[in-house]
Amino acid sequence: MPEVTTGSLDGRELRIGIVVSRWNAEITDELLAGAQRGLAACGVLDENITIAQVPGAFEIPVAADKLAVERYDAIIALGCVIKGETTHFEHVSNMAMNGIAQVALESGIPVTCGILTTYDLAQAQARAGRDDNNKGTEAALTAIEMANLLRSLTPEF
Repeated sequence: MPEVTTGSLDGRELRIGIVVSRWNAEITDELLAGAQRGLAACGVLDENITIAQVPGAFEIPVAADKLAVERYDAIIALGCVIKGETTHFEHVSNMAMNGIAQVALESGIPVTCGILTTYDLAQAQARAGRDDNNKGTEAALTAIEMANLLRSLTPEF
């Protein structure tokens, strides 16, 4: 029988970085609140959380990269890109998503994606509510689980 390893949701010993975009603040503020609720529910101490605000989703990867260098256990990326009348939506979304994936792969630190890419404001609001469907909360729980999983996969010498 193969060994199966999963990460726990115990965040008591974790340092978590959050990068949150100010663009579409009515949405990203709710994503941040959801992430903070999720971290608190898992025991992450306030003093072990750093929040970096950036202007928009495009700037999230560079701030996430800086936090990765500072050796956080996981980083949560939060933003909201809503489709407009031009292709700007696609470019910003692609750069943000590719950038956070690159940071995670190069640093070996989980960078979870709480960046909404929606066609309208109503879709964003539905994903950033004060309920169990908040994608900020989901990104926080994923960050804790992945940080703990990677710790368990690292051999001790």
